[in-house]
Amino acid sequence: MAYGDEMARPSADAPDLKLDDQLCFALYAASRAMTARYRPRLDALGLTYPQYLVMVVLWDEGETSVRGLGERLRLDSGTLSPLLQRLEAGGLIDRRRSAGDERSVLVQSTTQGHTLRDRAARIPVDITSALAAQGTLGGLDPDALRDALRSLERALRDTAPGTVD
Repeated sequence: MAYGDEMARPSADAPDLKLDDQLCFALYAASRAMTARYRPRLDALGLTYPQYLVMVVLWDEGETSVRGLGERLRLDSGTLSPLLQRLEAGGLIDRRRSAGDERSVLVQSTTQGHTLRDRAARIPVDITSALAAQGTLGGLDPDALRDALRSLERALRDTAPGTVD
């Protein structure tokens, strides 16, 4: 027996582990493909996809705390802080300490940041329309697909780690 052969064989009672059968990989690959669809349009705005998501929240909700942004985007402060630093350096957002709570930092879009909103507004509409026209959604309603993904995310978030079968 060659070195490693024993390790490569699953036990008789173990399920097959095939990449294409993994739900997690299908979601990961779809997410990466969707982000790639956004990239050229966001490049024209000078935004990365995560920066775009920050701006979408600010355009929708107005001034919000860094903590609120992190919760809304499901990002930890170690990931969010560099995003905010780059957006602030680019003149798209302002950050300031809350007058009511010095521990809280508030974030808002600048005038320059607001000017991107109208250009960005067409991106999701155009992408969804193009996917539907290409038949890429396989007849799935985009709203129903989004709602199903939200339900899945909630279920995964609300379930203790290691208990999802």
